Amino acid sequence: MFDELSSRFEDAVKGLRGEAKISENNIDDALKQVKKALLDADVSLAVVKEFVSDVKNKAIGEEVVRGVNPGQKFIEVVNKELINIMGNENSPLNEKETPPTVILMAGLQGAGKTTATGKLGLYLKEKEKKVLLVAADIYRPAAVEQLKTIGNQYDLEVFSAKEKNSKPEEIAKDALSYANENNVDTLIVDTAGRLQIDESMMGEMVRIKDVTEPDEVLLVVDSMIGQEAADLTKSFHEKVGITGAILTKLDGDSRGGAALSIRKISGKPIKFIGTGEKIEALQPFHPERMAGRILGMGDVLTLVEKAQKEVELADAEVMQKKLQEATFDFNDFVKQMRLMKRMGSLGGLIKLIPGMNKIDDGMIKNGEEQLKKIESMISSMTLEEKQKPEVLAAQPSRRQRIAQGSGYQAKDVDKVLADFQRMRGFMKQMSNGGMPGMGGMPGMGGSNSNKSFKKPKSNKKKKGFGDL
Repeated sequence: MFDELSSRFEDAVKGLRGEAKISENNIDDALKQVKKALLDADVSLAVVKEFVSDVKNKAIGEEVVRGVNPGQKFIEVVNKELINIMGNENSPLNEKETPPTVILMAGLQGAGKTTATGKLGLYLKEKEKKVLLVAADIYRPAAVEQLKTIGNQYDLEVFSAKEKNSKPEEIAKDALSYANENNVDTLIVDTAGRLQIDESMMGEMVRIKDVTEPDEVLLVVDSMIGQEAADLTKSFHEKVGITGAILTKLDGDSRGGAALSIRKISGKPIKFIGTGEKIEALQPFHPERMAGRILGMGDVLTLVEKAQKEVELADAEVMQKKLQEATFDFNDFVKQMRLMKRMGSLGGLIKLIPGMNKIDDGMIKNGEEQLKKIESMISSMTLEEKQKPEVLAAQPSRRQRIAQGSGYQAKDVDKVLADFQRMRGFMKQMSNGGMPGMGGMPGMGGSNSNKSFKKPKSNKKKKGFGDL
């Protein structure tokens, strides 16, 4: 996400290099590029004008302290303003003191509302809430079945109409009674969408709102519609009264205009973002983290949260010990690859790491293909081979069998094995205090530190660490 915007911000900063301070003369070109970048990203014109004006007023005259160049100072000002237009801080869900908390899901057809309902249900279930999903979209074919399928898959209870001709507001009212009787913490009502905003749709939403008295009315918005997302949010709020938005399909929009426009135009916060097709791919919206992604600074906090969610502490301690002792095997390797898959796509994870936003999509795709290839080879290994990779080094026939079983060539298996052994050796030298590639040189605490140093037979000088 935001790939184009990140690249354009970087270009804007280049013209400020070498300046002593930010002035009106040297900032104009940078601001023109920022303005064009935001407009190309489909940010609302009104938001762009205000943003550029605020950045200019706050940046001009900023002295450049030692060790910080004007470009870095400019980025700091831009970062603060990006955070400001997106709402400054995370806006958590409203919760009723006496359960159940009621959340209405609204939106146009095709925005991903039913899927977002399931994602939000799973998010709250992982927070140890007892959740009830309500299938009140009785118009779209298979909408009720879709929600029930999601519910069955993730062990989320789904409430649907008892009678064939029940109206959506009647279904919602019955669901609320059921929730009160069964100690439900959160009720999430999936309402009907339309291809466009119309009076009947708004009227139905108002009736459901009247009978449920919701704590949240969340508008599900497709980020691919750009600045129209902000106008849509504003229209819904004026006609129905919403409390926030869920921005979906953000992983497919490299521009990011919707994320930058919604709060400023509608006055309502983005509460969650959907960043992938997986049901788990729903994240609370943090303006400061999103600003970091836009400016190519990564998002370490989200990466850590993803890892904490998937990794048990005991498993992490066992893996740490294996890495330190260089005793990890191919079983461990597969576990780590599957962990990464659960956390999201390789590309998505890499771009959360500071400085990694420039990695080419082709390289990421190649990396993902390599991981699939390695997993396929490991699947063709016996239990002994997975646990003791060294047996493969001693017997070429085993490597040939693995190559045939996985559909690759023996040389591919040889490379995977060589890389794995090199990684083990690297970890062993590091855990012993040695420098990788130094061969455990005396004084470095490596594996050869107790052996006497032998002078090379050749008189030709070898390149050492200091010669590189």
